[in-house]
Amino acid sequence: MAQFGTVFCDHISVARFENGSWGDAVIEPLAPLPMHPASHVLHYASTCFEGFKAYRWQDGKARVFRLHDHVARMQRSAASMRLPVPDADMLAAMVIDLVSRQLDDIPDPPSALYLRPTLIGTSPNIGAAAAPSSDAILFVLASPVGDYFAGGARPLKLLVDDTIERSTKQLGSTKTGGNYAAALGPTLDAKEKYGADQLLFCPDGDVQETGAANFLLFSDDEVITKSLDTSFLHGMTRASILALAEDLGYRVNERNFTVTELLEWVQTYEAALSGTAATLTSVGTLVYRDEEILVRDGGAGPNVEKLRNALQAVQYGDAPDTHGWLTEVS
Repeated sequence: MAQFGTVFCDHISVARFENGSWGDAVIEPLAPLPMHPASHVLHYASTCFEGFKAYRWQDGKARVFRLHDHVARMQRSAASMRLPVPDADMLAAMVIDLVSRQLDDIPDPPSALYLRPTLIGTSPNIGAAAAPSSDAILFVLASPVGDYFAGGARPLKLLVDDTIERSTKQLGSTKTGGNYAAALGPTLDAKEKYGADQLLFCPDGDVQETGAANFLLFSDDEVITKSLDTSFLHGMTRASILALAEDLGYRVNERNFTVTELLEWVQTYEAALSGTAATLTSVGTLVYRDEEILVRDGGAGPNVEKLRNALQAVQYGDAPDTHGWLTEVS
């Protein structure tokens, strides 16, 4: 299968906010969106989005994972960006209708249909740097994606940076493109200089997250991760892993911790990144102040694998959905 996120289904769901209200959502053939060159999004980055997956089970029906939680997070992001907030039922219906339309395009697990609702400000006004966009387009893209680890999973290398921030405290928990743009340069620099896969942002020693994933530590009986605040994204995969960890008897410890504590803990704790694309991925090496530090023995962690398998079992229909995370689509 092609590179993740580069193949798209032939239809898209679209709704427009004009004259103070949302119009009806429609499913249209996939095509470029007409947009004025002065559109607010192109000049002032008025945009937010979500990313999640639908899986097709053996019964031929699809299950969307944590649809309503993603819709709620997108509403929060829209409010944060001062964009028109989509109605929850409307956005959920847009996703469900598109998944139903493209049901035959969903590959079997571990592949899936990746869904990308996106909201952009479209008011044609280049003088509106200090004003919100009064018009907007909401659309949902669907992209068949393969197994993220088709070539085999390997432990990641992270550069630990305790000097720069990934985002601002106003927008850190908002899923907006500007956060990813801000993280891109430092991440590419880390790859070029250290061969790192990602950069772990730890401003003033506070361990937060990478540019696109949450960070967690695991022992045989405990999970440690940063407590929620506005400086970083409140990941759905992170939340799901923590819930399943509690189900399996782990002690979940959400707390702020420092780089000093991190470097001590990785002698015995496993480390991982969590996100929609890769689910849960082991970290094998940290780079801090030009020194490479192994996470335990540098290999993949058994607790990381255990919890990744537990989550995927729910997503693929191999374990019961005791948390009500799945929305059925036929």
